[in-house]
Amino acid sequence: MKRLLIVVDYQKDFVDGALGFAGAERLDDIIAAKVAAYQQAGDDVVLTLDTHGANYLQTQEGRNLPVPHCIRGSEGWRLYGQTGRALEDSRAFEKPAFGSCALFEYLCEQRYASIELCGLVSNICVLANAVLAKTAQPEAEIIVDSRATASFDAGLHAATLRVLAGLQVKILP
Repeated sequence: MKRLLIVVDYQKDFVDGALGFAGAERLDDIIAAKVAAYQQAGDDVVLTLDTHGANYLQTQEGRNLPVPHCIRGSEGWRLYGQTGRALEDSRAFEKPAFGSCALFEYLCEQRYASIELCGLVSNICVLANAVLAKTAQPEAEIIVDSRATASFDAGLHAATLRVLAGLQVKILP
């Protein structure tokens, strides 16, 4: 049975743009290598794209996080670095919120031995989509590599990894 790699929101605005933070750029080599390894093994690779419109500040998220980011078509919406180049032919799921309904539906239709998530931000979108993956495929091994995700807040990142472990998500050191 195949494996699946989900690259979550590795977009310019989360790396070096509107919501970028120190250290996010260091994930590029790690994530790009994962993408290549999955592709070479014949496994599946998909990605999510945080996607907002011009009305972002009028949305619930925008009122709570009043920093316009990942506006569809903008430079910040695009994928970052060599990871972006490696994902050019991969299936993308645009999402206006933290978790992707379309990704959840896709996961309900497929069967995987394991589903690995990486990308940004660990305590928001990686967490939300890991829970969706676990819900859609409770018998698949859900994996998060702690070296391939990060947060703007180290404390929240560490707490998120503990929460995920409590949800029976395998955390790679």
